[in-house]
Amino acid sequence: MPPEPSDRTEVLAIGPKIRALPIIHGSGDCAIRAREELLAHPYDCLAVPLPPSFRGDVEEAVDALPSISVVLQRDAEGETDGFTYVPVDPCQPVVAAIRTAMGERIARAFVDLESPRFEGRTGYYPDPYALKRVRVEGFASAILPGLPPPDPEGSQARRHAWMANRLRELEDRHESILFVCSITDWPWVRDAYQRRAEAPEPEWFLPQMRTCRVDPKTLIFLLGELPYITGLYERGRRELTPDDNLSVDGVKEMLLASRERLRKDRPKVARRITPQLLSVYFRYVRNLSLVERRLTPDLYSLVMAAKQTAGDDLALALGETAREYPYHEAFDRGERPWWWDEPPLRMGDGRAEVPSWGTAAMTSRLPGQAIAWRSCELRPRPPEPDQKKWKQRWDPYGMCSYPPEDQRIESFQRHVADQARAILGADLARSEKFTTSVRDGIDIRETLRNWHKGDLYVKVIPPSRGSIDAVVFLFDVPADPKVYVHRATWFAEHAEESTLAFFATDPMQNLVGPGIAQAEYGGALFLYPPRLIPDIWEDPRLRRLDTLEERLIGGALLHSKERHVALVCPKPPPASWRRLARRHGRKLVHLPLRKFSGQLLERLRTFHVLNGKHVRSYAADFIREM
Repeated sequence: MPPEPSDRTEVLAIGPKIRALPIIHGSGDCAIRAREELLAHPYDCLAVPLPPSFRGDVEEAVDALPSISVVLQRDAEGETDGFTYVPVDPCQPVVAAIRTAMGERIARAFVDLESPRFEGRTGYYPDPYALKRVRVEGFASAILPGLPPPDPEGSQARRHAWMANRLRELEDRHESILFVCSITDWPWVRDAYQRRAEAPEPEWFLPQMRTCRVDPKTLIFLLGELPYITGLYERGRRELTPDDNLSVDGVKEMLLASRERLRKDRPKVARRITPQLLSVYFRYVRNLSLVERRLTPDLYSLVMAAKQTAGDDLALALGETAREYPYHEAFDRGERPWWWDEPPLRMGDGRAEVPSWGTAAMTSRLPGQAIAWRSCELRPRPPEPDQKKWKQRWDPYGMCSYPPEDQRIESFQRHVADQARAILGADLARSEKFTTSVRDGIDIRETLRNWHKGDLYVKVIPPSRGSIDAVVFLFDVPADPKVYVHRATWFAEHAEESTLAFFATDPMQNLVGPGIAQAEYGGALFLYPPRLIPDIWEDPRLRRLDTLEERLIGGALLHSKERHVALVCPKPPPASWRRLARRHGRKLVHLPLRKFSGQLLERLRTFHVLNGKHVRSYAADFIREM
């Protein structure tokens, strides 16, 4: 015989043979808890809060999992003309309990009241991730004071009285019953059971049932968890891998999948998503979740954090990845159900496009967390037809830069010039024995070298001689002339800008808006203060320089008024570049590219070409921040 059920005084005990499991509909954590509860105790009956008319269709749809479907019941004629539905979702606790009971040959009872029009109640509940540390009894008891009682004459009170009487009937046939119900129904069903509330008279109507598959593009409106996270729960079940912490680990895996997705479409952008950036991203997500009083993030927090830490590209990739459910065409039985070949249902927010019916209002029989919609502005990549139209209207004789990018890279090149001047001063540094002043600081190396003498040495760094007015950036060495086909020399519009010569990718291959093209520097030369110079790509004095890098360095050596030229590149300059500098009476001051942040460099080398100064008035509406 099964063991004696829990004592009547237990929090979740409804009767001597009935134990309730209060859950939040649509929660993967609660679905795992329902599955573990059924497998951990010898229940011989599962009671679920659905009417008996749903039983055949729901169990058939559960048998077709992991392919997601929806069971519809048309509302009776009246004020509304819509449907109530049951989402057959692996992360629905009620569906997970039915699925487990079917696998373990446990009897199922559908105990809810048949009603021609169902009134679903969503709510704002604590994050069910707390069930990792808190027992179900404590979680449910903590919520209990905040649950408003139902209207004694309303439909919810009638449902509670009906389910209490159905549970009492089940006690006559079963020894141990698990009642999986919403956390908002549990105390009132228990109260109706304890006071033996009289069962209401059911309304007579003819249920019109229908099962539909769901368009995979609209699953995000149907499922309680994100479709990608739902797929991870299903993968854990199929591959017998741990799935008890997917509400957090699944978010990390989803972000990595988004990065891989971005790496295929835009590999140069994906390079910016470094482990350091991911660390900043997850700290930001954590803070956003705590601000919203959540333990786990929602999609809005994930996308907003991606936008503000890595730009619109990652935010868009994350949003697209979150909508993917990999098991849409998988069936546990190995064959499609008969209704799978019919047109799919397209789900929306509270409404759906039902095949052969049209758009109708939808009410879930398993309502969960209330949904709050918030806007997040993202700039997607423009469609191909728009790009072709913008390319046809492009004026090749009217091009200019984007001022915010000019200010950013001008500030950086001045910082590089200051770094190069510091290197010039460091070359003249010397050490001397300490007498009365520490001068420019303690020279640790020289002091340790003379430690046996007991002398202290200090640094003496004299003022640097000369200045630097030419800075050369080489981002890609060796540069492929087939890739960097755009070569130009731009002159300053005002005294705070440099004269710029560069080679870059073809901007016409990446139009991001009307009159707005995006390119990427391969190398750039900055001359500051600005001056008029011949176009270095047409200058006959530089004709003998074959490579793009040599032409850019040659232009800097030719037009620099100072003896030193700053060179930022991945490797030290080869002997040919140093000989070129000596022929012009100049010297290259090398700064390694790795000295600067890779994310910063990727942001700086991406720039936009505008087709006229008038485009600046609306360019910000189309340019995505990196």
